[in-house]
Amino acid sequence: MFRTSLCFLAVWSTLLAGDVRADEPGSGPGYFRYPTLSDNGIVFTAAGDLWRVGIRGGEATRLTTKAGEESHAAVSPDGTQVAFSATFDGPTEVYVQRLIDGALPVRLTYEIDGAIVVGWTTDGAVLYTTRRHGDLPGVHLARVDPVTRDTTVLPLSLASDGRYDDEGVLYVTRFAFQGSFTKRYQGGGAQSIWRFRPGATEAEPLTANFAGTSRSPMPWRGRIYFQSDRDGTMNVWSMLPDGRDLRQHTHHVDFDVQGASLRGGRIVYQLAADLRVLDVTNGEDVLVPIRLTSMLTQGKERGVPAPAEWISSAHLSPTGDRLALTARGQVFVAPVKKGPVSLAAREPGVRYRDARFLSDGHTLVALADRTGEFEFWTFPADASRPPIAVSTGATVTRRDGVPSPDGRFVAHQDQDQRLWVHDVVTGEGRIVATSETTAFRDLRWSADGQWLAYVQTGANALARIWLYGVRDGKARPVTTDRFDSYSPTWSPDGAWLYFLSDRTFDSLVASPWGARQPEPFFDRQTRVYQLALKHGARSRFATKDERTTPARDPLDIGAGADGIAVPGPGAIDFDGLAARVSDVPLVPGNYSSLDTDGQRLYFLSWDASAPGRKALRMMPIGDSRGLETLAGSVDRYEVSLDGSTLLLVRGDDLLVLPADGTMPHDVSRTKVVFGDWTLTVQPRDEWRQIFVDAWRQQRDGFYDRGMHGVDWVAMRARYEPLIARVTDRAELGDLVAQMVGELSALHMYVHGGDVAKGDEALLGSLGATLVRDEHRGGYRVTRVFIGDPDLPGERSPLAAPHADVREGDVITAVDGVSSLVPDHIQLLLRDALDKDVRLRVVAGDSGTVRDVVVRPISSRRAAELRYRSWEIERRRRVDEAAAGTIGYLHLRAMNAADMAEWQRAFYPVQGRQGLIIDLRRNTGGNIDSWLLSRLLRQAWFYWQPRTGHPTPNMPSAYRGHIAVLVDQETASDGEAFAEGVRRLGLGVVIGTRTWGGEIWGSVGGALVDRGTATVPDTGVFSAQGEWMIEGHGVDPDVVVENLPAATFRGEDAQLAAAVAYLEQRIREAPVPTVKTPRYPDKRAPIVTSTAAR
Repeated sequence: MFRTSLCFLAVWSTLLAGDVRADEPGSGPGYFRYPTLSDNGIVFTAAGDLWRVGIRGGEATRLTTKAGEESHAAVSPDGTQVAFSATFDGPTEVYVQRLIDGALPVRLTYEIDGAIVVGWTTDGAVLYTTRRHGDLPGVHLARVDPVTRDTTVLPLSLASDGRYDDEGVLYVTRFAFQGSFTKRYQGGGAQSIWRFRPGATEAEPLTANFAGTSRSPMPWRGRIYFQSDRDGTMNVWSMLPDGRDLRQHTHHVDFDVQGASLRGGRIVYQLAADLRVLDVTNGEDVLVPIRLTSMLTQGKERGVPAPAEWISSAHLSPTGDRLALTARGQVFVAPVKKGPVSLAAREPGVRYRDARFLSDGHTLVALADRTGEFEFWTFPADASRPPIAVSTGATVTRRDGVPSPDGRFVAHQDQDQRLWVHDVVTGEGRIVATSETTAFRDLRWSADGQWLAYVQTGANALARIWLYGVRDGKARPVTTDRFDSYSPTWSPDGAWLYFLSDRTFDSLVASPWGARQPEPFFDRQTRVYQLALKHGARSRFATKDERTTPARDPLDIGAGADGIAVPGPGAIDFDGLAARVSDVPLVPGNYSSLDTDGQRLYFLSWDASAPGRKALRMMPIGDSRGLETLAGSVDRYEVSLDGSTLLLVRGDDLLVLPADGTMPHDVSRTKVVFGDWTLTVQPRDEWRQIFVDAWRQQRDGFYDRGMHGVDWVAMRARYEPLIARVTDRAELGDLVAQMVGELSALHMYVHGGDVAKGDEALLGSLGATLVRDEHRGGYRVTRVFIGDPDLPGERSPLAAPHADVREGDVITAVDGVSSLVPDHIQLLLRDALDKDVRLRVVAGDSGTVRDVVVRPISSRRAAELRYRSWEIERRRRVDEAAAGTIGYLHLRAMNAADMAEWQRAFYPVQGRQGLIIDLRRNTGGNIDSWLLSRLLRQAWFYWQPRTGHPTPNMPSAYRGHIAVLVDQETASDGEAFAEGVRRLGLGVVIGTRTWGGEIWGSVGGALVDRGTATVPDTGVFSAQGEWMIEGHGVDPDVVVENLPAATFRGEDAQLAAAVAYLEQRIREAPVPTVKTPRYPDKRAPIVTSTAAR
């Protein structure tokens, strides 16, 4: 059996001394993106900066050097300037820089929500896209004059890219990139090309006959060149201005064409990591050989500031005097009191995970992908020898390793939901159980290391505790399958198993009657229970007259290494075990994470109104009256093996305190302060590991083990060589995105990681549209975002009663500084988020000058206010058009906040004859079943009180007609709800085909630098056995498109169609008025005299 790493001793000593790679490149090939052409050269992005090179290649020179990423460059028509997007000052904005003398960049936009350069107009304006203009989330094309800074929004909704031809015809890409890295995407959000001619009232679709992607139109000499995946791979195509005469100009198969840009009959584009130039006049397509001449510092070894911020796991040593820390894929050991942090494990291109001490206090065990798969390894805490393999032969990722108290075994599970026990000495691995429901959890060893308790969810979705015996290899359930039982913890003597179980169901809501459909709410379901593992055991919680002293302890306790109590071999009396469960005398509550040091029980507790704020509580065993709260706001905690010490995790802080039953006067004073700690990373090695980890997460987590028929090993082989070309973290993200996109699945997101950033100043917003007005001496307020008038918290700072800044007023100063002094008033709101600022305001009608104090909000909050304005306007239109007979509600997503929106918006209109449920732009979530269950309620009888109208049972059953509005951005669970409405016969779906993402995704494991590559891990199929929605979307029953120009003008054809449909249905099948039947006649029958005789 392979037990040690070949040639590792030399590597390990070099590693600990600090790995300095002789082949670290300072210059050379790079990873080239976002190219654009000048008349005789190319400008592109590499290593986060802009570069320039001749049209035939050669040595490139750097144009920008500031922190952050510069991208989407476009050279002006006269070739003297380059416009680009950058994050110099926080948000992505448009900048322009002269090419001739290398002057500093000049900022042109202050959109806050992001601005991406598209190109230039022939008259010298910069075209860019922004999400700021318009209330409904979506992109718009705008132009900005580099001289005057005047901005104009082009009159087309949802145009994400565009170019003018020589006749002034505008060709645009409709819709932005839909977010998921999905090759061969053909859902409702597929990009297409439209034409907008001068003087026309509406744009025309040119590529509507293809369900896939057509984007980036580039007019030149009577043809429109563009990118399309019509042959399964993104290539360059062209067509006539009316969409006819399609021609394919590139024929790449392995990699997509990206970032194509045309100038003077030549198209430059990215292919893999290279740039190529296509001459459309003769079809010549050549690689541009480029060498970067400046130092590429982002790939060089560097120290990581604030190492503690990168801690991914922390565990106590057996006696609680040290911590095993895993940070950025490396393992460190730190004293809990002051002292240096020492390196225990670090290897080039290897990620260590979740290091823990073994019981000897000198050895660590951790997962590491040293062999290409995550296996368990042991190694000394002082790094004096190389690691030794505990497990081998992994075919999927192993995780969640828990060593036994005697140091002999490691229990863990893998991504295929198999529970393992590995022998640390022999390396033998044994599968304990396999789960067909959810992952195993709460793995806890008995003190003698002979029994493993774990929690497995059954087919009935209820969690059950099992015990696995190392000696006999058998697993046995020890709690009922009728209630959730979890968080087992052993008494040190092995006589008791304490656990939590949800068995108390006292609803705080007593009846189904009342506003907004009251439903049961079961708070404080959990109690602490104890299970006697030996016959005759007496609970320490029992009263004295109930308790007897056994002749001998159920298990003999001896002293092990380091003075830690180690029980002798113990057996469990399984006969009659179920009858030996009893309550611990503690009131029910919201509890989790039960543990014990042998003298006390510890657990986390929280209030239902604030589930994120958990407190660590302690109760002495045998004295329920001694319940104490040790600390609040605790995310996680653990007890050292000897029971002497507690580790508390509170946000980024680690707190260590004695487990002696006393409450520290100030818990914050127990915070671990790390001494000298050096954390260095070699980015190039780390990038390679991240790439493989992202590939491995898809292999082990993708819902289809067949990977949609894609040869996943071959995909790794195709893309992995490109890692050598990567020069910064953003480029690695692009590479990973291209690879995972080959699976052609939605919910495939790649983002985050240790990306170079510019200034991250917090920018405040006044929640209004402001226009620079030199004539009036400041910024004129053209619109104030009010939000919901019935919710005072939803309004702009300018709309606060004490401020009362109105449209037409002018803001002339901020905190005493003229608003016209900086380039934009936004610069005066830097770092002003949630801080008081003083505005000088001139009234627009009277000219009265006054000072008001307001608190700026975030740009995200301002965008939410704009969004709310759109929703309120839709509701007003429906009320006005239908005279109050049709209700309207809009759901932005399908999360808890949207359930709250349903509560606010549905019940006030539940009695109307028609209902519009607007799911346009719905970003998904998971509450479709909640909402569908409400709409499925039927009124099958009525209550009639003495006074008043009859009311239905089921309460709040909706009896009217329903229309659901969808569009290309209705996504995920929003699509599931729309399809459910149709399949369950609840209503009709109106609009356009939806996004098409119904393989639900999870974040997966975070990458070593906290980047993520989500894993679509759960497919959806219907009761009829067909895969649903994925890749295509929900087809509406009634197709209505909101056209670009009409929508920009404020029209909403889809909403109007929904109103018209419901009005027709109400006329054809009005909801019957509920009429109380004739009351029964209960009088005694009249008896006639004849009958009497």
